Amino acid sequence: MHLSEGKLNHLKKLSTENGVIAAAAMDQRGSLQKAIASGKGIDKGSVTPKMMSEFKTAVTRILTPYASAILLDPEYGLEASKARSSNAGLLLAYEKTGYDATHPGRLPDLLDHVSVRRIKDWGADAVKILLYYTPFDDAGINGVKHAFIERVGAECLAYDIPFFLEFIGYDPKGGDEKGPGFAKVKPEIVIKSMEEFSKPQYHIDVLKVEVPVNSAYVEGSVVYKGQTVYTRQAALDFFRRAAAVAAKPFIYLSAGVSNEQFVESLNMASEAGTDFSGVLCGRATWKEGIPVYAKQGLKALEDWLSDQGVKNITAVNNAVRSAKPWYQKLGLAAV
Repeated sequence: MHLSEGKLNHLKKLSTENGVIAAAAMDQRGSLQKAIASGKGIDKGSVTPKMMSEFKTAVTRILTPYASAILLDPEYGLEASKARSSNAGLLLAYEKTGYDATHPGRLPDLLDHVSVRRIKDWGADAVKILLYYTPFDDAGINGVKHAFIERVGAECLAYDIPFFLEFIGYDPKGGDEKGPGFAKVKPEIVIKSMEEFSKPQYHIDVLKVEVPVNSAYVEGSVVYKGQTVYTRQAALDFFRRAAAVAAKPFIYLSAGVSNEQFVESLNMASEAGTDFSGVLCGRATWKEGIPVYAKQGLKALEDWLSDQGVKNITAVNNAVRSAKPWYQKLGLAAV
């Protein structure tokens, strides 16, 4: 598969010397504001841009020596991007945080004062879009989302910068997405989404995907809750099916689960023999530091990150040792 020299060079900056993407994610905005506010016992509007920036800067400075890249946002993360380790590439988010809940379909939108050209000028090596997506939603809604991603892909193509698409499954009927009912349909949501966004018209370079099962419902997993939705063998088969339909390199996201649960999911991906190319891991690494920061301040957060945060990202790095180079998925020789 053809890859331009510009995109190739940027992807190398985001990867380890072995072609694996071992990236940290710190682009949360609305959810981070809400969590800090909850920890401080204040309303969300009282969380200042300075608080957001210093939290992101601490995470970036302390964890990027252990990461191949960091994902940040242009709203609160540009200052933090300057604090990253020299070994770490940079991805910047292009989408607005959250979605408009007054309309059906969780439709996406772009940041008003951001463009791919500006993202590149800020020193980024890739553009990231988060899209709430399920193949089981209304065809009209999904048609809007497909066109949206086509436009962003074309913009990235024009500026010769890699495009990472992150898609998160959901229940259009508003059901519990952490419950056993959603766990039963999650594999097909992930598999069909990976198949859709592997199509060439989107010009996506890397798929940032959920693991296809909820490991809390995998019989015998270390985070098993006692209710079985999948046997371990069935879960491994879902990992293999998802990997098989991906025509682009794919990396796993942590989706806000605990470090223990994310590592267990990565272990299953390895056991299944999938050709995933790494991770883009956020909250599973640092979310337990939010109440530390909220209640005890910046220095306490820095101490927590230097201890438990480093242990968390090291556990993730150990779990991606079986990951395959992203260029292997594209049929390219070693770069």
